[in-house]
Amino acid sequence: MNTNQSANQTSNASKHSAGQFFSRCYQVFTASLKARLLTSAIFVVLIVLPIIGITLNQAFEAQLKNAIKKELTAYSYSILAVAEVDANQLLMPEQLLENQFNVIQSGLYALFSDYQANNKLDLNGESKASEGVVWRSSSLLGLELPEQLAQPKLAENSFALVELDNQAHFIFSITINFADNLQDLPLTLHIIRSQQEYLASLQEFKQTLWLWLAVLMLLLLVSQVLWLLWTLKPLKVLKQELADVEQGRTDELKAQYPSELQQVTGQVNTLLATEQSQRKRYRNALSDLAHSLKTPLAVIQSQSDLSTNAKEQLSTINQMIEHQLKRAQSAGQSSWHLGTEIAPVLTKLANTFKKLHATSAKQLLTELGDGLIFKGDEADLMEILGNLIDNAFKAANSQVNVSIFIKQRYLEIHVEDDGPGIDQDQKTLILERGTRVDTYKQGHGIGLAIVRDLVDSYQGELDIARSSLGGAHFMLTFPNY
Repeated sequence: MNTNQSANQTSNASKHSAGQFFSRCYQVFTASLKARLLTSAIFVVLIVLPIIGITLNQAFEAQLKNAIKKELTAYSYSILAVAEVDANQLLMPEQLLENQFNVIQSGLYALFSDYQANNKLDLNGESKASEGVVWRSSSLLGLELPEQLAQPKLAENSFALVELDNQAHFIFSITINFADNLQDLPLTLHIIRSQQEYLASLQEFKQTLWLWLAVLMLLLLVSQVLWLLWTLKPLKVLKQELADVEQGRTDELKAQYPSELQQVTGQVNTLLATEQSQRKRYRNALSDLAHSLKTPLAVIQSQSDLSTNAKEQLSTINQMIEHQLKRAQSAGQSSWHLGTEIAPVLTKLANTFKKLHATSAKQLLTELGDGLIFKGDEADLMEILGNLIDNAFKAANSQVNVSIFIKQRYLEIHVEDDGPGIDQDQKTLILERGTRVDTYKQGHGIGLAIVRDLVDSYQGELDIARSSLGGAHFMLTFPNY
Protein backbone atom coordinates (compact mmCIF):
# COMPACT_ATOMS: atom_id res chain seq x y z
CA MET A 1 0.00 0.00 0.00
CA ASN A 2 2.82 2.38 0.90
CA THR A 3 4.57 1.48 -2.35
CA ASN A 4 1.46 2.35 -4.37
CA GLN A 5 1.05 5.65 -2.54
CA SER A 6 4.71 6.49 -3.16
CA ALA A 7 4.34 5.62 -6.85
CA ASN A 8 1.20 7.77 -7.11
CA GLN A 9 2.94 10.68 -5.40
CA THR A 10 5.91 10.33 -7.76
CA SER A 11 3.56 10.23 -10.76
CA ASN A 12 1.65 13.28 -9.54
CA ALA A 13 4.91 15.14 -8.90
CA SER A 14 6.12 14.30 -12.41
CA LYS A 15 2.85 15.50 -13.94
CA HIS A 16 3.02 18.68 -11.87
CA SER A 17 6.63 19.31 -12.95
CA ALA A 18 5.73 18.67 -16.59
CA GLY A 19 2.76 21.01 -16.26
CA GLN A 20 4.94 23.73 -14.79
CA PHE A 21 7.53 23.24 -17.56
CA PHE A 22 4.95 23.59 -20.35
CA SER A 23 3.36 26.54 -18.54
CA ARG A 24 6.73 28.31 -18.37
CA CYS A 25 7.39 27.51 -22.03
CA TYR A 26 3.99 28.95 -22.97
CA GLN A 27 4.67 32.11 -20.97
CA VAL A 28 8.09 32.52 -22.60
CA PHE A 29 6.78 32.06 -26.15
CA THR A 30 3.79 34.36 -25.65
CA ALA A 31 5.63 37.06 -23.72
CA SER A 32 6.78 38.94 -26.81
CA LEU A 33 5.68 39.48 -30.39
CA LYS A 34 9.09 38.38 -31.64
CA ALA A 35 8.78 35.04 -29.82
CA ARG A 36 5.27 34.50 -31.19
CA LEU A 37 6.24 35.31 -34.78
CA LEU A 38 9.41 33.23 -34.56
CA THR A 39 7.44 30.30 -33.13
CA SER A 40 4.91 30.47 -35.96
CA ALA A 41 7.70 30.69 -38.54
CA ILE A 42 9.48 27.69 -37.04
CA PHE A 43 6.18 25.81 -36.97
CA VAL A 44 5.61 26.45 -40.68
CA VAL A 45 9.18 25.57 -41.65
CA LEU A 46 9.93 22.63 -39.36
CA ILE A 47 6.49 21.01 -39.24
CA VAL A 48 4.52 21.92 -42.36
CA LEU A 49 7.40 21.38 -44.82
CA PRO A 50 8.27 17.87 -43.48
CA ILE A 51 4.56 16.97 -43.70
CA ILE A 52 4.59 18.14 -47.32
CA GLY A 53 7.75 16.08 -47.90
CA ILE A 54 6.16 12.94 -46.42
CA THR A 55 3.03 13.48 -48.52
CA LEU A 56 5.07 13.93 -51.72
CA ASN A 57 7.12 10.84 -50.93
CA GLN A 58 4.00 8.74 -50.37
CA ALA A 59 2.44 10.09 -53.56
CA PHE A 60 5.59 9.30 -55.55
CA GLU A 61 5.76 5.80 -54.05
CA ALA A 62 2.11 5.15 -54.95
CA GLN A 63 2.66 6.50 -58.46
CA LEU A 64 5.77 4.36 -58.89
CA LYS A 65 3.90 1.23 -57.80
CA ASN A 66 1.07 2.06 -60.17
CA ALA A 67 3.57 2.47 -63.02
CA ILE A 68 5.13 -0.92 -62.20
CA LYS A 69 1.69 -2.54 -62.13
CA LYS A 70 0.93 -1.11 -65.57
CA GLU A 71 4.30 -2.32 -66.83
CA LEU A 72 3.70 -5.86 -65.51
CA THR A 73 0.21 -5.76 -67.02
CA ALA A 74 1.73 -4.92 -70.39
CA TYR A 75 4.21 -7.83 -70.00
CA SER A 76 1.32 -10.17 -69.23
CA TYR A 77 -0.48 -9.13 -72.40
CA SER A 78 2.67 -9.75 -74.47
CA ILE A 79 2.96 -13.27 -73.01
CA LEU A 80 -0.74 -14.06 -73.41
CA ALA A 81 -0.43 -12.98 -77.03
CA VAL A 82 2.07 -15.79 -77.79
CA ALA A 83 0.48 -18.45 -75.54
CA GLU A 84 -1.38 -21.29 -77.35
CA VAL A 85 -3.31 -24.32 -76.16
CA ASP A 86 -3.35 -27.64 -78.06
CA ALA A 87 -4.90 -30.86 -76.77
CA ASN A 88 -5.55 -29.15 -73.49
CA GLN A 89 -1.82 -28.39 -73.16
CA LEU A 90 -0.17 -24.98 -72.95
CA LEU A 91 2.34 -24.27 -75.70
CA MET A 92 4.89 -21.46 -75.34
CA PRO A 93 7.73 -20.36 -77.67
CA GLU A 94 11.28 -21.08 -76.56
CA GLN A 95 12.23 -17.40 -76.71
CA LEU A 96 10.02 -14.56 -75.62
CA LEU A 97 9.98 -11.12 -77.18
CA GLU A 98 11.10 -9.49 -73.92
CA ASN A 99 14.69 -10.70 -73.56
CA GLN A 100 14.69 -10.43 -69.72
CA PHE A 101 12.40 -13.46 -69.59
CA ASN A 102 15.10 -15.43 -71.42
CA VAL A 103 18.05 -14.46 -69.19
CA ILE A 104 18.55 -16.56 -66.05
CA GLN A 105 17.77 -14.64 -62.83
CA SER A 106 17.37 -11.36 -64.72
CA GLY A 107 14.89 -9.98 -62.20
CA LEU A 108 11.86 -10.36 -64.50
CA TYR A 109 10.07 -13.70 -64.37
CA ALA A 110 6.89 -15.30 -65.73
CA LEU A 111 5.04 -18.54 -65.03
CA PHE A 112 1.70 -20.21 -65.65
CA SER A 113 -0.03 -22.15 -62.89
CA ASP A 114 -3.04 -24.43 -63.05
CA TYR A 115 -5.89 -22.47 -61.54
CA GLN A 116 -7.84 -25.55 -60.48
CA ALA A 117 -4.80 -27.37 -59.05
CA ASN A 118 -3.69 -24.39 -56.99
CA ASN A 119 -7.19 -24.01 -55.56
CA LYS A 120 -7.08 -27.52 -54.10
CA LEU A 121 -6.04 -27.46 -50.44
CA ASP A 122 -3.67 -29.91 -48.83
CA LEU A 123 -4.20 -31.46 -45.40
CA ASN A 124 -2.95 -28.28 -43.72
CA GLY A 125 -5.38 -26.10 -45.65
CA GLU A 126 -2.69 -24.59 -47.93
CA SER A 127 -2.21 -24.89 -51.68
CA LYS A 128 1.15 -25.93 -53.10
CA ALA A 129 2.21 -23.45 -55.78
CA SER A 130 5.01 -25.64 -57.13
CA GLU A 131 2.64 -28.54 -57.80
CA GLY A 132 0.44 -26.49 -60.11
CA VAL A 133 3.12 -24.82 -62.28
CA VAL A 134 2.42 -25.44 -65.97
CA TRP A 135 5.17 -23.30 -67.50
CA ARG A 136 7.94 -21.01 -66.29
CA SER A 137 10.24 -18.62 -68.10
CA SER A 138 13.94 -19.33 -68.57
CA SER A 139 14.77 -16.53 -66.13
CA LEU A 140 13.34 -18.64 -63.26
CA LEU A 141 15.88 -21.45 -63.71
CA GLY A 142 17.76 -22.08 -60.47
CA LEU A 143 15.23 -20.27 -58.32
CA GLU A 144 12.83 -21.88 -55.90
CA LEU A 145 9.24 -20.86 -56.45
CA PRO A 146 7.29 -19.17 -53.67
CA GLU A 147 5.18 -21.34 -51.41
CA GLN A 148 2.07 -19.31 -52.05
CA LEU A 149 0.91 -17.68 -55.28
CA ALA A 150 -2.09 -15.43 -55.69
CA GLN A 151 -5.02 -17.05 -57.47
CA PRO A 152 -7.45 -14.32 -58.59
CA LYS A 153 -10.82 -15.34 -59.95
CA LEU A 154 -11.40 -15.80 -63.64
CA ALA A 155 -10.89 -12.57 -65.67
CA GLU A 156 -9.60 -10.80 -62.57
CA ASN A 157 -6.10 -9.77 -61.56
CA SER A 158 -4.12 -8.92 -58.44
CA PHE A 159 -0.97 -6.96 -57.62
CA ALA A 160 0.98 -7.79 -54.46
CA LEU A 161 4.36 -8.65 -52.96
CA VAL A 162 5.94 -12.09 -52.87
CA GLU A 163 9.22 -13.40 -51.51
CA LEU A 164 11.52 -14.96 -54.06
CA ASP A 165 15.12 -15.97 -53.37
CA ASN A 166 14.72 -14.37 -49.89
CA GLN A 167 13.97 -11.00 -51.47
CA ALA A 168 10.70 -9.12 -51.88
CA HIS A 169 9.35 -8.97 -55.45
CA PHE A 170 6.30 -7.48 -57.10
CA ILE A 171 3.88 -10.03 -58.54
CA PHE A 172 1.06 -9.42 -61.00
CA SER A 173 -1.38 -12.31 -61.40
CA ILE A 174 -4.23 -12.68 -63.87
CA THR A 175 -6.47 -15.71 -64.46
CA ILE A 176 -7.45 -16.55 -68.06
CA ASN A 177 -9.62 -19.37 -69.33
CA PHE A 178 -8.15 -21.02 -72.43
CA ALA A 179 -10.74 -23.04 -74.39
CA ASP A 180 -9.70 -25.93 -76.70
CA ASN A 181 -12.36 -27.93 -78.49
CA LEU A 182 -14.96 -26.61 -76.09
CA GLN A 183 -12.87 -27.81 -73.14
CA ASP A 184 -11.92 -25.18 -70.55
CA LEU A 185 -8.35 -24.75 -69.34
CA PRO A 186 -8.19 -22.02 -66.67
CA LEU A 187 -4.63 -20.86 -66.06
CA THR A 188 -3.14 -18.09 -63.94
CA LEU A 189 -0.28 -16.06 -65.39
CA HIS A 190 2.16 -14.59 -62.85
CA ILE A 191 4.59 -11.83 -63.78
CA ILE A 192 7.25 -11.34 -61.10
CA ARG A 193 9.66 -8.43 -60.97
CA SER A 194 12.49 -7.59 -58.59
CA GLN A 195 12.11 -4.54 -56.35
CA GLN A 196 15.74 -3.51 -56.87
CA GLU A 197 15.08 -0.83 -59.48
CA TYR A 198 11.98 0.32 -57.60
CA LEU A 199 13.88 0.71 -54.31
CA ALA A 200 16.77 2.44 -56.06
CA SER A 201 14.41 4.94 -57.73
CA LEU A 202 12.56 5.49 -54.48
CA GLN A 203 15.78 6.05 -52.54
CA GLU A 204 17.09 8.47 -55.15
CA PHE A 205 13.83 10.42 -55.04
CA LYS A 206 13.88 10.51 -51.23
CA GLN A 207 17.44 11.82 -51.14
CA THR A 208 16.71 14.48 -53.75
CA LEU A 209 13.42 15.45 -52.10
CA TRP A 210 14.80 15.81 -48.55
CA LEU A 211 17.94 17.54 -49.78
CA TRP A 212 15.95 20.24 -51.53
CA LEU A 213 13.48 20.42 -48.66
CA ALA A 214 16.39 20.95 -46.25
CA VAL A 215 17.75 23.71 -48.49
CA LEU A 216 14.27 25.22 -48.74
CA MET A 217 13.81 25.00 -44.94
CA LEU A 218 17.13 26.76 -44.40
CA LEU A 219 16.28 29.48 -46.91
CA LEU A 220 12.84 29.94 -45.38
CA LEU A 221 14.27 30.13 -41.87
CA VAL A 222 16.81 32.75 -42.93
CA SER A 223 14.19 34.71 -44.86
CA GLN A 224 11.72 34.46 -41.95
CA VAL A 225 14.32 35.76 -39.49
CA LEU A 226 15.27 38.62 -41.82
CA TRP A 227 11.61 39.38 -42.43
CA LEU A 228 10.97 39.27 -38.68
CA LEU A 229 13.83 41.65 -37.93
CA TRP A 230 12.71 44.02 -40.68
CA THR A 231 9.06 43.91 -39.56
CA LEU A 232 9.86 44.47 -35.88
CA LYS A 233 12.54 47.10 -36.48
CA PRO A 234 10.12 50.00 -35.77
CA LEU A 235 9.28 48.39 -32.41
CA LYS A 236 12.99 48.08 -31.63
CA VAL A 237 13.49 51.76 -32.50
CA LEU A 238 10.47 52.67 -30.36
CA LYS A 239 11.87 50.68 -27.44
CA GLN A 240 15.23 52.47 -27.73
CA GLU A 241 13.58 55.90 -27.96
CA LEU A 242 11.44 55.14 -24.90
CA ALA A 243 14.60 54.13 -23.03
CA ASP A 244 16.24 57.41 -24.09
CA VAL A 245 13.22 59.36 -22.85
CA GLU A 246 13.18 57.38 -19.62
CA GLN A 247 16.85 58.10 -18.98
CA GLY A 248 16.49 61.80 -19.80
CA ARG A 249 18.49 61.82 -23.04
CA THR A 250 15.55 63.16 -25.05
CA ASP A 251 12.14 64.71 -24.41
CA GLU A 252 10.10 63.15 -27.23
CA LEU A 253 9.91 60.37 -29.81
CA LYS A 254 11.47 61.65 -33.03
CA ALA A 255 11.77 58.63 -35.37
CA GLN A 256 9.48 57.99 -38.32
CA TYR A 257 7.13 55.05 -37.65
CA PRO A 258 4.67 53.04 -39.76
CA SER A 259 1.08 54.26 -39.88
CA GLU A 260 0.01 51.57 -37.38
CA LEU A 261 2.31 53.10 -34.73
CA GLN A 262 2.01 56.80 -35.59
CA GLN A 263 -1.12 57.30 -33.51
CA VAL A 264 0.50 55.65 -30.48
CA THR A 265 3.76 57.59 -30.77
CA GLY A 266 1.85 60.83 -31.34
CA GLN A 267 -0.18 60.30 -28.19
CA VAL A 268 2.96 59.46 -26.22
CA ASN A 269 4.61 62.70 -27.39
CA THR A 270 1.48 64.64 -26.44
CA LEU A 271 1.50 63.00 -23.02
CA LEU A 272 5.18 63.81 -22.50
CA ALA A 273 4.75 67.45 -23.52
CA THR A 274 1.64 67.88 -21.36
CA GLU A 275 3.25 66.27 -18.32
CA GLN A 276 6.40 68.37 -18.60
CA SER A 277 4.38 71.58 -19.04
CA GLN A 278 2.11 70.80 -16.10
CA ARG A 279 5.00 69.88 -13.83
CA LYS A 280 6.81 73.11 -14.74
CA ARG A 281 3.72 75.24 -14.04
CA TYR A 282 3.09 73.32 -10.83
CA ARG A 283 6.60 73.87 -9.53
CA ASN A 284 6.56 77.52 -10.50
CA ALA A 285 3.29 77.97 -8.61
CA LEU A 286 4.69 76.17 -5.59
CA SER A 287 7.82 78.29 -5.66
CA ASP A 288 5.67 81.43 -5.67
CA LEU A 289 3.59 80.02 -2.83
CA ALA A 290 6.70 79.21 -0.80
CA HIS A 291 7.99 82.74 -1.29
CA SER A 292 4.61 84.22 -0.37
CA LEU A 293 4.39 82.20 2.85
CA LYS A 294 7.97 82.47 4.02
CA THR A 295 8.15 86.27 3.80
CA PRO A 296 5.23 86.92 6.21
CA LEU A 297 6.56 84.20 8.54
CA ALA A 298 10.00 85.79 8.54
CA VAL A 299 8.45 89.17 9.39
CA ILE A 300 6.44 87.68 12.24
CA GLN A 301 9.45 85.78 13.60
CA SER A 302 11.49 88.97 13.61
CA GLN A 303 9.13 90.58 16.13
CA SER A 304 10.90 91.03 19.46
CA ASP A 305 7.79 90.85 21.61
CA LEU A 306 6.94 87.25 20.66
CA SER A 307 6.84 84.70 23.44
CA THR A 308 9.03 81.62 23.41
CA ASN A 309 6.00 79.43 22.82
CA ALA A 310 4.91 81.53 19.83
CA LYS A 311 8.39 81.35 18.33
CA GLU A 312 8.38 77.54 18.68
CA GLN A 313 4.98 77.31 16.99
CA LEU A 314 6.11 79.59 14.15
CA SER A 315 9.23 77.43 13.70
CA THR A 316 7.06 74.32 13.56
CA ILE A 317 4.77 75.96 10.98
CA ASN A 318 7.81 76.95 8.92
CA GLN A 319 9.12 73.34 8.99
CA MET A 320 5.74 71.94 8.06
CA ILE A 321 5.39 74.35 5.13
CA GLU A 322 8.88 73.44 3.94
CA HIS A 323 8.12 69.75 4.24
CA GLN A 324 4.79 69.89 2.41
CA LEU A 325 6.22 72.09 -0.36
CA LYS A 326 9.14 69.73 -0.92
CA ARG A 327 6.75 66.79 -0.93
CA ALA A 328 4.47 68.47 -3.46
CA GLN A 329 7.42 69.50 -5.66
CA SER A 330 8.57 65.87 -5.92
CA ALA A 331 8.35 64.58 -9.46
CA GLY A 332 7.54 61.15 -8.13
CA GLN A 333 5.84 58.69 -10.41
CA SER A 334 4.98 61.42 -12.91
CA SER A 335 8.65 61.44 -13.88
CA TRP A 336 8.64 57.89 -15.25
CA HIS A 337 10.24 59.18 -18.43
CA LEU A 338 13.15 60.88 -16.70
CA GLY A 339 16.48 59.30 -15.89
CA THR A 340 19.22 60.71 -13.72
CA GLU A 341 22.82 59.52 -13.62
CA ILE A 342 23.67 58.79 -10.02
CA ALA A 343 27.44 59.24 -10.17
CA PRO A 344 27.47 63.06 -10.75
CA VAL A 345 24.88 63.64 -8.02
CA LEU A 346 26.72 61.49 -5.49
CA THR A 347 30.06 63.09 -6.38
CA LYS A 348 28.60 66.58 -5.92
CA LEU A 349 27.10 65.66 -2.54
CA ALA A 350 30.30 63.94 -1.37
CA ASN A 351 32.40 67.00 -2.20
CA THR A 352 29.91 69.25 -0.41
CA PHE A 353 29.83 67.22 2.81
CA LYS A 354 33.60 66.79 2.84
CA LYS A 355 33.96 70.57 2.74
CA LEU A 356 31.31 71.06 5.43
CA HIS A 357 33.01 68.57 7.73
CA ALA A 358 36.59 69.30 6.75
CA THR A 359 37.51 70.25 10.32
CA SER A 360 36.13 67.00 11.77
CA ALA A 361 37.65 63.53 11.64
CA LYS A 362 34.59 62.06 9.94
CA GLN A 363 35.12 60.24 6.64
CA LEU A 364 32.71 59.59 3.79
CA LEU A 365 33.33 56.42 1.77
CA THR A 366 31.33 55.78 -1.40
CA GLU A 367 30.89 52.66 -3.53
CA LEU A 368 28.99 52.99 -6.80
CA GLY A 369 28.33 50.62 -9.69
CA ASP A 370 29.08 51.67 -13.27
CA GLY A 371 26.48 53.59 -15.29
CA LEU A 372 23.75 53.50 -12.65
CA ILE A 373 20.57 55.42 -13.45
CA PHE A 374 17.95 56.61 -10.97
CA LYS A 375 14.63 56.51 -12.81
CA GLY A 376 13.36 59.76 -11.42
CA ASP A 377 14.01 63.46 -11.04
CA GLU A 378 17.51 64.74 -10.23
CA ALA A 379 16.15 67.06 -7.51
CA ASP A 380 14.41 64.12 -5.83
CA LEU A 381 17.58 62.03 -5.90
CA MET A 382 19.54 64.98 -4.50
CA GLU A 383 16.97 65.38 -1.73
CA ILE A 384 17.02 61.67 -0.81
CA LEU A 385 20.80 61.27 -0.75
CA GLY A 386 21.39 64.68 0.79
CA ASN A 387 19.07 64.10 3.75
CA LEU A 388 20.35 60.58 4.42
CA ILE A 389 24.02 61.59 4.25
CA ASP A 390 23.39 64.72 6.31
CA ASN A 391 21.68 62.71 9.08
CA ALA A 392 24.43 60.08 8.92
CA PHE A 393 27.13 62.76 9.37
CA LYS A 394 25.23 64.23 12.33
CA ALA A 395 24.98 60.82 14.01
CA ALA A 396 28.38 59.37 13.00
CA ASN A 397 31.42 59.26 15.22
CA SER A 398 34.01 58.92 12.48
CA GLN A 399 32.70 57.16 9.36
CA VAL A 400 29.81 57.25 6.86
CA ASN A 401 29.47 54.63 4.09
CA VAL A 402 27.32 55.07 0.96
CA SER A 403 26.93 52.17 -1.50
CA ILE A 404 24.63 52.05 -4.52
CA PHE A 405 24.21 49.08 -6.87
CA ILE A 406 21.76 46.99 -8.91
CA LYS A 407 20.53 43.72 -7.43
CA GLN A 408 17.98 41.50 -9.17
CA ARG A 409 16.57 44.37 -11.29
CA TYR A 410 16.27 46.66 -8.28
CA LEU A 411 18.29 49.77 -7.48
CA GLU A 412 19.55 49.62 -3.87
CA ILE A 413 20.90 52.57 -1.89
CA HIS A 414 22.66 51.89 1.43
CA VAL A 415 23.72 54.66 3.84
CA GLU A 416 25.49 53.58 7.07
CA ASP A 417 27.17 55.31 9.97
CA ASP A 418 29.04 54.29 13.12
CA GLY A 419 26.92 56.39 15.47
CA PRO A 420 24.57 55.28 18.24
CA GLY A 421 21.91 54.04 15.81
CA ILE A 422 18.15 54.55 15.97
CA ASP A 423 15.91 53.25 18.73
CA GLN A 424 13.28 50.70 17.81
CA ASP A 425 10.45 53.08 18.81
CA GLN A 426 11.80 55.87 16.64
CA LYS A 427 12.42 53.45 13.75
CA THR A 428 8.75 52.41 13.92
CA LEU A 429 7.62 56.02 13.83
CA ILE A 430 9.84 56.83 10.87
CA LEU A 431 8.59 53.86 8.83
CA GLU A 432 4.93 54.30 9.75
CA ARG A 433 2.86 55.81 6.97
CA GLY A 434 0.94 58.97 7.82
CA THR A 435 3.13 59.90 10.79
CA ARG A 436 3.30 63.62 11.43
CA VAL A 437 6.61 65.39 10.98
CA ASP A 438 6.64 66.80 14.48
CA THR A 439 6.57 63.32 16.05
CA TYR A 440 10.22 62.74 15.10
CA LYS A 441 12.95 63.39 17.63
CA GLN A 442 15.55 66.04 17.10
CA GLY A 443 18.23 64.93 14.65
CA HIS A 444 15.91 62.80 12.50
CA GLY A 445 13.19 65.30 11.78
CA ILE A 446 11.81 66.71 8.56
CA GLY A 447 14.64 65.31 6.42
CA LEU A 448 13.67 61.66 6.99
CA ALA A 449 10.01 62.50 6.50
CA ILE A 450 10.85 63.93 3.09
CA VAL A 451 12.94 60.85 2.26
CA ARG A 452 10.13 58.53 3.29
CA ASP A 453 7.56 60.37 1.16
CA LEU A 454 9.87 60.52 -1.86
CA VAL A 455 10.59 56.80 -1.62
CA ASP A 456 6.85 56.07 -1.43
CA SER A 457 6.19 58.25 -4.48
CA TYR A 458 8.56 56.07 -6.54
CA GLN A 459 7.02 52.79 -5.27
CA GLY A 460 10.23 52.14 -3.38
CA GLU A 461 10.86 50.66 0.04
CA LEU A 462 12.66 52.11 3.05
CA ASP A 463 14.08 49.95 5.81
CA ILE A 464 16.25 50.75 8.82
CA ALA A 465 18.57 48.22 10.45
CA ARG A 466 21.69 48.04 12.57
CA SER A 467 24.81 48.78 10.56
CA SER A 468 27.91 46.60 10.64
CA LEU A 469 29.68 49.83 11.69
CA GLY A 470 27.52 49.92 14.81
CA GLY A 471 25.14 52.74 13.88
CA ALA A 472 22.09 53.10 11.64
CA HIS A 473 21.78 51.42 8.25
CA PHE A 474 19.25 52.99 5.85
CA MET A 475 18.31 50.68 2.94
CA LEU A 476 16.35 52.05 -0.01
CA THR A 477 15.06 49.82 -2.83
CA PHE A 478 13.61 51.12 -6.11
CA PRO A 479 12.25 49.15 -9.09
CA ASN A 480 14.69 49.40 -11.99
CA TYR A 481 12.71 47.76 -14.83
